[in-house]
Amino acid sequence: MSTQPQRVRRTTVPQIARRKGGDPIVSLTSYHAHTAAIVDKYADFILVGDSLGMVMHGMESTVGVPLDLMIMHGKAVVRGTKKALIVVDMPFGTYEESPNMAFRNAAKIMKETGCGAVKLEGGKRMAETIKFLVERGIPVMAHIGLTPQSSHVMGGFKTQGRDEDSWPLHEEDARAVTEAGAFAIVLEGMVEPLAAKITRQIDIPTIGIGASAQCDGQILVLEDMLGLNPWTPKFVKEYGSLGAMIEQAVSDYAEEVKTRAFPGEDHVYR
Repeated sequence: MSTQPQRVRRTTVPQIARRKGGDPIVSLTSYHAHTAAIVDKYADFILVGDSLGMVMHGMESTVGVPLDLMIMHGKAVVRGTKKALIVVDMPFGTYEESPNMAFRNAAKIMKETGCGAVKLEGGKRMAETIKFLVERGIPVMAHIGLTPQSSHVMGGFKTQGRDEDSWPLHEEDARAVTEAGAFAIVLEGMVEPLAAKITRQIDIPTIGIGASAQCDGQILVLEDMLGLNPWTPKFVKEYGSLGAMIEQAVSDYAEEVKTRAFPGEDHVYR
């Protein structure tokens, strides 16, 4: 008697939302199919972040990332995965102008990549847009605190909440996106007590990056935690040293080519 192989089901938006106050949510970024396939075994959701502009394409910030680039990398990550919820960043200039504009571009991302949700930056100012998208079937992950797309206005990548007088503004942002229907919220570059306080105040999962261990989940940029970038922020823990390993491998290869040690007898056809 033959049996059908059991189909792997992707993690859904409601499943992530129900993790509030439960087991910590594991997440990483990924931008291509082969790393996504590895991350997929361990992550609850994978973010195709617009950080790919800096990590993969050498841009100085995320501001210059175009929509088509996000879609191309989003397709690759979806193809390389089976289990994790895939969330794709909406790049700068594709959602801020109006809710209608945001819907057109979010729908394009979801239709062309096959992802399960989009992420956009901004708190209270984006609440109307988040509500508009959610009511029309687009699941939205919010993002407050240090918002990289606003780095020019912020004067750089600055930690948020160092002045306690500013805390009510961040708390208001968190409440606004929660009430608008976001299913989760990224807290980035935020002082630990503020991130912990926001996590206790709202009913949706918080995902920390440079925030607090009290958040409902954590995310890091994959290349940062693997040691592939020459500089990493304070909040990054390097779990690997792939940069040094790659350089050593390239150096060994170059030396063997120069000395004609490669290709050897095992690497040619007879």
